[in-house]
Amino acid sequence: MPKTKQPIRTIEWTGRTLRLLDQTLLPGRTSYVSIRTEEELWDAIKRLVVRGAPAIGVAAAWGVYLGTRRRKPKSIGDLKRVACDVADYLATSRPTAVNLFWALEECRHAADSLPANATVGTGLRRLLETAEHIQRDDEKRCAAIARHGAPLLKGASGVLTHCNAGALATAGVGTAVGVILHAARTGDFTVYVDETRPLLQGARLTAWEMNAAGVDYRLIADSMAASAMQRGLVQAVVTGADRIAANGDSANKIGTMPLAICARHFGVPFYIAAPISTIDYSLRSGAEIPIEERSDDEITSFGGTATAPKGTRAFNPAFDVVPARLISAIVTEKGVIRAPFRKNLAGIRPRPKREER
Repeated sequence: MPKTKQPIRTIEWTGRTLRLLDQTLLPGRTSYVSIRTEEELWDAIKRLVVRGAPAIGVAAAWGVYLGTRRRKPKSIGDLKRVACDVADYLATSRPTAVNLFWALEECRHAADSLPANATVGTGLRRLLETAEHIQRDDEKRCAAIARHGAPLLKGASGVLTHCNAGALATAGVGTAVGVILHAARTGDFTVYVDETRPLLQGARLTAWEMNAAGVDYRLIADSMAASAMQRGLVQAVVTGADRIAANGDSANKIGTMPLAICARHFGVPFYIAAPISTIDYSLRSGAEIPIEERSDDEITSFGGTATAPKGTRAFNPAFDVVPARLISAIVTEKGVIRAPFRKNLAGIRPRPKREER
């Protein structure tokens, strides 16, 4: 059984600044970055100081509050305009993780719904409360996902995961890793951790989390996953998602789709674990999910050292899309959703208009 240990805090509000664990330095160094402006947060999201769809959304909500407060609006009308401007700016940081846009829309709604006679102080408190609510909400969603997903791993002797969908990617215990850790309380299995090229989120982050939790794990190169399945070492694959279309097609870190294809070939169930805020009901299929393209040097060099000839150009999409037909189930805070996904995901769709808190 793993150790009982409180997950490290990825995002923390100090009362004055937003404190982010700098994930670009893990596992070598544990260091925090203090965020005071929306520009600093934009850079932190872009550089992957903070990463993981839920965590990006939580951080963005704090960014709207920080940016609006810093610009010192003079009236409630001015505050509404500023909050929307800050949200629009933060929306340009990364294109694929829909939680970013969901959280920013929550902030816009919080500002827009303020009465015309509200004070600037009231407006800032509303944005502060919205950020606090989104962070607490993510903690609760992660805990529920972990509870719902853990029974899917009963009897498994090996579970494979890709990238990092743990506490480092959320404000809570994580999504896919949360499921794994919850199941490990009563189960006895080995976790196979894909290193996750080109930025090694599996090797640097998930292995770090597994080590801290005391879970038995093996680090493997991405290209070894099929062999592990072929040898019967893996009875389930669990990953997170950055955006899920209305039909269940799911975008996750590049390298996830080959896992789903191999899992289908070897008869291994393939699960996605993600909160409902990751579902983009406006997209009919995964073909409409925008895929972030990152810089060549993430592939042509590593740790500042060139690993390819000078002038080499790269194809470097950050995500791929798993077709719904390859997904055994999607684990959400509302429960385990199975095919037909379009119908069953629609059944858990939140109401269009949120009730005021």
